[in-house]
Amino acid sequence: MAKKRKGVSSEKLCDAIVKGMQEKKALDILVLDLRKVKNAIADFFVICSGGSDKQLDAIAESVDAEVYKALNENPWHVEGKNNKEWVLLDYFDVVAHIFRKDKREFFALEKLWGDAEVTEIEDVAITK
Repeated sequence: MAKKRKGVSSEKLCDAIVKGMQEKKALDILVLDLRKVKNAIADFFVICSGGSDKQLDAIAESVDAEVYKALNENPWHVEGKNNKEWVLLDYFDVVAHIFRKDKREFFALEKLWGDAEVTEIEDVAITK
C-alpha cells in the first residue's frame, strides 16, 4: 500500500496536479484511480502528454509549483528531467507521468493498469 501523508488527501493532490498540467496546456490528461486495484503502488496516476521537450519541462515545473502553492508539498522523487521523454513526479500516493506523445504510446500505462477507474480530463482550449 502507498505511504500516506498527514493532512493531504490523495484527491486534493490529484486535483492540484491536474491543474498544474492544465496551466501549460498538457494534452490527453487521464486520472487513473488505482485505489481498488490489488497491489497498486499509488492511489492515483495522473498521465498527460506534451508536444515538445520545452513543454514537458514547463508542465513538470507547473505541476511542482501548483502542488506546492496549494498543498505545501514537494515531490518525494523526480525522474526523467534530463532525457525529456517521460518525466515522473512521485508524491507517494499520487504519481504524475508527463510523456512525449510517442513515448506515452510505447509505454501504454493506461493499458498496463487496465483495472483502474479512468477519468478523462477535457483538454484546455487554446485561445488566440
